Amino acid sequence: MKRQPTLAEEQAREAREAFDLFDLEKRGRIGYHELKVALRALGFDVRKADALRLVASHGAQGAVAEDEFLEIVAEYTSKRDPEAELLKAFELFDEDRTGRISLRNMRRICRELGEPLADEELQAMIDEFDGDGDGQISFVEFAAIMRSSDIYE
Repeated sequence: MKRQPTLAEEQAREAREAFDLFDLEKRGRIGYHELKVALRALGFDVRKADALRLVASHGAQGAVAEDEFLEIVAEYTSKRDPEAELLKAFELFDEDRTGRISLRNMRRICRELGEPLADEELQAMIDEFDGDGDGQISFVEFAAIMRSSDIYE
């Protein structure tokens, strides 16, 4: 018998929050459009045809209940490629595609997030994780940071 994928406690909490946010009528069910948007909000790339198929296979009366939504999120989560996810995250920082996260990249990220940090603070962050001493963070260094944190599951 094939075992159903499950979610970690934090993942399930986030999925429930997304479901509640998009259950606009508070009827305990979301339609295909809300399903598509909720899954995208959780970081999944979902097309219209995928959302329609999911509602048809998991839902009744053209909508999906919370427990069915959690099953769908677990299925999508189990299909994620952790290395591809790390690379996507790294590329958000490495906007200039140098293969390194520089002080300039860190400044941009902080500006976009509205977090005013001095260059000295940003450089200290880089220096903390810069294993090869080049003053920048490589993908290998970034991946090691992420794997050692609670963020990486």
